[in-house]
Amino acid sequence: MRLTTKGRYAVTAMLDLALHSDKGPVSLAGISKRQEISLSYLEQLFAKLRHHQLVSSVRGPGGGYKLSRGADQVFVAEIVDAVNESIDATSCGGKSTCQHGEVCLTHYLWEDLSSQIHAFLSGISLASLVARRDVQAVSDRQDRLEAQQQHAQQQMKANLDVIEASSVV
Repeated sequence: MRLTTKGRYAVTAMLDLALHSDKGPVSLAGISKRQEISLSYLEQLFAKLRHHQLVSSVRGPGGGYKLSRGADQVFVAEIVDAVNESIDATSCGGKSTCQHGEVCLTHYLWEDLSSQIHAFLSGISLASLVARRDVQAVSDRQDRLEAQQQHAQQQMKANLDVIEASSVV
């Protein structure tokens, strides 16, 4: 099976969005910091997610993204499909051209596996992931780290302001 970073990052970003949605719209910059995913890459992914009506954008101060429907109604397979990621274990990309333009001996085995994986991911909602203790623990750790970094930046800015003010005198 080949699930590239596009699918993985899309699911990760959507899970982050679901975890932080109780505070209002979530900025892509916040997701980018917490998940260490390039902001420009997230913008591309969220354009596709918005096109597939999995998220909606909120403009203005305090804007960002929110889920278009409840986390219990958004499934991992939908997210992967929305970013044009195929869950395909065949060597031919599902084209039945594995062996000199013809179906290979194990093509249908790998095709069945792909279907099973898609069905498995279709049964996993964002809400079920949010409810997991292990997911909550990782999210809490990321939030603490983000808060520490923000505090350190504020301290540095305050120190620079003091230095600047004392040099003016």
